[in-house]
Amino acid sequence: MGARATDSARVMKFTKALSGTTVILEKLRELAWSGIPDYMRPDVWRLLLGYAPPNSDRKEGILRRKRLEYLDCVSQYYDIPDTERSDDEINMLRQIAVDCPRTVPDVSFFQEPQVQKSLERILYTWAIRHPASGYVQGINDLATPFLVVFLSEYLEGGADNWSISDLSLENISNLEADCYWCLSKLLDGMQDHYTFAQPGIQRLVFKLKELVRRIDEPVSRHMEEQGLEFLQFAFRWFNCLLIREIPFHLVTRLWDTYLAEGDALPDFLVYIFASFLLTWSDKLQKLDFQELVMFLQHLPTQNWTHQELEMVLSRAFMWHSMFNNSPSHLAS
Repeated sequence: MGARATDSARVMKFTKALSGTTVILEKLRELAWSGIPDYMRPDVWRLLLGYAPPNSDRKEGILRRKRLEYLDCVSQYYDIPDTERSDDEINMLRQIAVDCPRTVPDVSFFQEPQVQKSLERILYTWAIRHPASGYVQGINDLATPFLVVFLSEYLEGGADNWSISDLSLENISNLEADCYWCLSKLLDGMQDHYTFAQPGIQRLVFKLKELVRRIDEPVSRHMEEQGLEFLQFAFRWFNCLLIREIPFHLVTRLWDTYLAEGDALPDFLVYIFASFLLTWSDKLQKLDFQELVMFLQHLPTQNWTHQELEMVLSRAFMWHSMFNNSPSHLAS
């Protein structure tokens, strides 16, 4: 947890922002950008994504209805024999079943068969209800921060000591529903990232290349001279929103900023990823093509703490303030 998110003055501000009958989302976004206290994160994320209403009187009724709707979807689409599925649906379910065990392999909690089943249900239900894209590898990663955050409402301590079998079936179902709806809301804002040929991601990778050229010309030129295409490393960053590039215990803090950005997130990702890449500006200029590919596939972030992540975010914020109002360099 970042020091800023836990200091008592910030906790007071969050408490105040959440205590009225109607939450002012702009105020909440502003606070959440710099990190949310752990125990408030589930409520704040639901609000930021528009899953829970800002009006607190309506919250319980809406969540109850949405959770029942998710249960209906699962029984309609998932809990049926394969004979009632099309060939495409059978293949999609198989692919999801293969990907779930590979999701966040270094967190033991995600290796629990029951957790993988929950993930499978969430992903398959989402894919069936979003036929324009269907399931795309990478979406499995995007569900994991939601699982961890919403599970923290039911289980004590860190994810390393959790077991989903400690939960009642009703709690598991509510947790899955919250993950499903929040994942849906997140992906609604980046629909063309996962449709055929993933044009949204291609476009952002191009913008990233242009931004890096503007901020750090020597790195940009060196990568070009070595024949390294941004798509070779940055596609995965946009596809999985950096989940595979940083230690998992930092992911929820990063996502506080993502969700605070709201509809502006896709464009702001370009600045975060430029800042992330240029953490290693000096190093990158000394590597040849083969070394660059290896280095960018296995970035040395395993010992990162909140400090390094805050550095990346504050640089991104600064560059965004400097460059975003002169977007000629980012013409798509």
